[in-house]
Amino acid sequence: MAKAIGMVEFTSVSRGIYAADQMVKVSDVEIVMAGATCPGKYVAIVHGDVASVSDAVATGERVAGEHLVDAILIPNVSPQVFPAITGTTIPDAIKALGIIESFSQATMLIAADAILKAAALQPLELRLGNGLGGKSYFTFTGDVAAVEAGVEAGKAAMKGKGLLLNTEIIPAPAPQLVESLL
Repeated sequence: MAKAIGMVEFTSVSRGIYAADQMVKVSDVEIVMAGATCPGKYVAIVHGDVASVSDAVATGERVAGEHLVDAILIPNVSPQVFPAITGTTIPDAIKALGIIESFSQATMLIAADAILKAAALQPLELRLGNGLGGKSYFTFTGDVAAVEAGVEAGKAAMKGKGLLLNTEIIPAPAPQLVESLL
Protein backbone atom coordinates (compact mmCIF):
# COMPACT_ATOMS: atom_id res chain seq x y z
CA MET A 1 0.00 0.00 0.00
CA ALA A 2 1.48 3.33 -1.09
CA LYS A 3 1.76 6.04 1.50
CA ALA A 4 0.68 9.56 0.72
CA ILE A 5 0.64 12.85 2.56
CA GLY A 6 -1.89 15.62 2.17
CA MET A 7 -2.04 19.15 3.51
CA VAL A 8 -4.79 21.73 3.65
CA GLU A 9 -4.06 25.28 4.79
CA PHE A 10 -6.80 27.60 6.05
CA THR A 11 -7.06 31.34 6.79
CA SER A 12 -9.39 30.59 9.72
CA VAL A 13 -8.30 28.60 12.76
CA SER A 14 -11.85 27.65 13.71
CA ARG A 15 -12.69 26.48 10.17
CA GLY A 16 -9.40 24.60 10.05
CA ILE A 17 -10.21 22.68 13.22
CA TYR A 18 -13.68 21.86 11.92
CA ALA A 19 -12.29 20.76 8.54
CA ALA A 20 -9.57 18.60 10.12
CA ASP A 21 -12.30 16.82 12.08
CA GLN A 22 -14.25 16.20 8.88
CA MET A 23 -11.12 15.03 7.04
CA VAL A 24 -10.40 12.25 9.53
CA LYS A 25 -14.06 11.24 9.80
CA VAL A 26 -14.51 10.63 6.06
CA SER A 27 -11.23 8.82 5.38
CA ASP A 28 -8.93 6.27 6.94
CA VAL A 29 -6.09 8.74 7.52
CA GLU A 30 -3.94 9.74 10.46
CA ILE A 31 -3.10 13.28 11.47
CA VAL A 32 0.61 14.03 11.16
CA MET A 33 0.16 17.61 12.33
CA ALA A 34 -2.84 19.84 12.83
CA GLY A 35 -2.66 23.22 14.43
CA ALA A 36 -2.39 26.96 14.21
CA THR A 37 0.56 28.43 12.37
CA CYS A 38 1.79 31.94 11.73
CA PRO A 39 0.32 34.33 10.77
CA GLY A 40 -2.98 33.18 12.29
CA LYS A 41 -3.61 30.30 9.89
CA TYR A 42 -4.39 26.63 10.48
CA VAL A 43 -2.78 23.63 8.78
CA ALA A 44 -3.99 20.03 8.71
CA ILE A 45 -1.53 17.39 7.46
CA VAL A 46 -2.70 13.79 7.11
CA HIS A 47 -1.22 10.56 5.79
CA GLY A 48 -2.42 7.15 4.70
CA ASP A 49 -2.99 5.35 1.41
CA VAL A 50 -3.31 7.53 -1.68
CA ALA A 51 -7.07 7.15 -2.12
CA SER A 52 -7.83 7.92 1.53
CA VAL A 53 -5.57 10.97 1.61
CA SER A 54 -7.06 12.20 -1.66
CA ASP A 55 -10.56 11.91 -0.17
CA ALA A 56 -9.48 13.69 3.03
CA VAL A 57 -7.84 16.57 1.13
CA ALA A 58 -10.90 16.94 -1.11
CA THR A 59 -13.08 17.08 1.99
CA GLY A 60 -10.81 19.68 3.58
CA GLU A 61 -10.94 21.83 0.43
CA ARG A 62 -14.72 21.55 0.21
CA VAL A 63 -15.31 22.35 3.88
CA ALA A 64 -12.76 25.22 3.83
CA GLY A 65 -14.85 27.28 1.45
CA GLU A 66 -13.60 30.85 1.33
CA HIS A 67 -11.02 30.03 4.05
CA LEU A 68 -8.87 27.82 1.78
CA VAL A 69 -5.28 28.97 1.26
CA ASP A 70 -3.79 25.90 -0.42
CA ALA A 71 -4.08 22.13 -0.58
CA ILE A 72 -1.65 19.48 -1.78
CA LEU A 73 -1.40 15.72 -2.15
CA ILE A 74 1.92 13.90 -2.49
CA PRO A 75 1.50 10.23 -3.42
CA ASN A 76 4.39 7.91 -2.53
CA VAL A 77 5.91 10.49 -0.21
CA SER A 78 9.39 9.91 1.15
CA PRO A 79 9.00 8.23 4.56
CA GLN A 80 11.68 10.60 5.89
CA VAL A 81 9.27 13.53 5.60
CA PHE A 82 7.21 12.44 8.62
CA PRO A 83 9.94 12.55 11.29
CA ALA A 84 11.21 15.84 9.81
CA ILE A 85 7.79 17.44 10.36
CA THR A 86 7.58 16.25 13.94
CA GLY A 87 11.21 17.11 14.70
CA THR A 88 12.15 13.56 15.65
CA THR A 89 15.05 13.05 13.26
CA ILE A 90 18.43 11.89 14.48
CA PRO A 91 20.96 11.89 11.64
CA ASP A 92 23.93 9.53 11.62
CA ALA A 93 26.26 12.51 11.30
CA ILE A 94 26.13 16.07 10.06
CA LYS A 95 28.28 16.32 6.97
CA ALA A 96 27.29 19.13 4.66
CA LEU A 97 24.20 21.11 5.62
CA GLY A 98 21.50 22.19 3.19
CA ILE A 99 18.91 24.84 3.97
CA ILE A 100 15.99 25.86 1.79
CA GLU A 101 13.49 28.54 2.76
CA SER A 102 10.07 29.32 1.30
CA PHE A 103 7.20 31.75 1.66
CA SER A 104 4.76 28.80 1.43
CA GLN A 105 4.14 25.92 3.81
CA ALA A 106 2.58 23.68 1.16
CA THR A 107 5.35 24.35 -1.35
CA MET A 108 7.97 23.58 1.29
CA LEU A 109 6.39 20.19 1.94
CA ILE A 110 6.55 19.41 -1.80
CA ALA A 111 10.16 20.62 -1.96
CA ALA A 112 11.22 18.57 1.09
CA ASP A 113 9.82 15.42 -0.51
CA ALA A 114 11.68 16.18 -3.77
CA ILE A 115 14.91 16.89 -1.86
CA LEU A 116 14.79 13.61 0.07
CA LYS A 117 14.14 11.66 -3.13
CA ALA A 118 16.98 13.38 -5.02
CA ALA A 119 19.98 11.88 -3.21
CA ALA A 120 21.21 10.06 -0.11
CA LEU A 121 20.15 12.69 2.40
CA GLN A 122 18.89 12.76 5.96
CA PRO A 123 16.39 15.36 7.16
CA LEU A 124 17.01 17.47 10.22
CA GLU A 125 13.90 19.63 10.49
CA LEU A 126 10.96 20.67 8.37
CA ARG A 127 9.60 23.81 10.04
CA LEU A 128 6.20 24.81 8.71
CA GLY A 129 5.14 28.33 9.60
CA ASN A 130 5.39 28.37 13.40
CA GLY A 131 7.35 31.32 14.69
CA LEU A 132 8.32 32.30 11.16
CA GLY A 133 5.58 34.67 10.06
CA GLY A 134 4.17 31.98 7.77
CA LYS A 135 7.48 31.11 6.10
CA SER A 136 8.92 27.61 6.17
CA TYR A 137 12.34 26.04 5.97
CA PHE A 138 13.91 22.62 5.64
CA THR A 139 17.35 21.57 6.86
CA PHE A 140 19.01 18.36 5.72
CA THR A 141 22.43 16.70 5.64
CA GLY A 142 24.54 14.41 3.49
CA ASP A 143 27.78 14.67 1.59
CA VAL A 144 28.35 17.90 -0.34
CA ALA A 145 27.32 16.47 -3.72
CA ALA A 146 24.10 15.02 -2.28
CA VAL A 147 23.23 18.31 -0.55
CA GLU A 148 23.85 20.19 -3.80
CA ALA A 149 21.57 17.75 -5.65
CA GLY A 150 18.95 18.17 -2.92
CA VAL A 151 19.03 21.95 -3.12
CA GLU A 152 18.63 21.80 -6.90
CA ALA A 153 15.68 19.39 -6.56
CA GLY A 154 14.06 21.70 -4.01
CA LYS A 155 14.50 24.71 -6.29
CA ALA A 156 13.02 22.77 -9.21
CA ALA A 157 10.01 21.78 -7.09
CA MET A 158 9.36 25.45 -6.34
CA LYS A 159 10.16 26.74 -9.83
CA GLY A 160 7.55 28.99 -11.34
CA LYS A 161 5.71 29.54 -8.08
CA GLY A 162 7.80 32.51 -6.92
CA LEU A 163 7.82 31.15 -3.39
CA LEU A 164 11.52 30.29 -2.97
CA LEU A 165 13.14 32.72 -0.55
CA ASN A 166 16.70 31.42 -0.29
CA THR A 167 18.97 28.39 -0.20
CA GLU A 168 22.30 27.82 1.50
CA ILE A 169 24.86 25.01 1.54
CA ILE A 170 27.39 24.75 4.36
CA PRO A 171 30.04 22.16 3.40
CA ALA A 172 31.42 21.69 6.94
CA PRO A 173 29.22 23.28 9.60
CA ALA A 174 30.85 24.26 12.89
CA PRO A 175 30.18 21.87 15.78
CA GLN A 176 28.55 24.70 17.75
CA LEU A 177 26.07 25.27 14.92
CA VAL A 178 25.34 21.54 14.67
CA GLU A 179 24.53 21.45 18.41
CA SER A 180 22.07 24.30 17.98
CA LEU A 181 20.27 22.47 15.17
CA LEU A 182 19.74 19.17 16.98
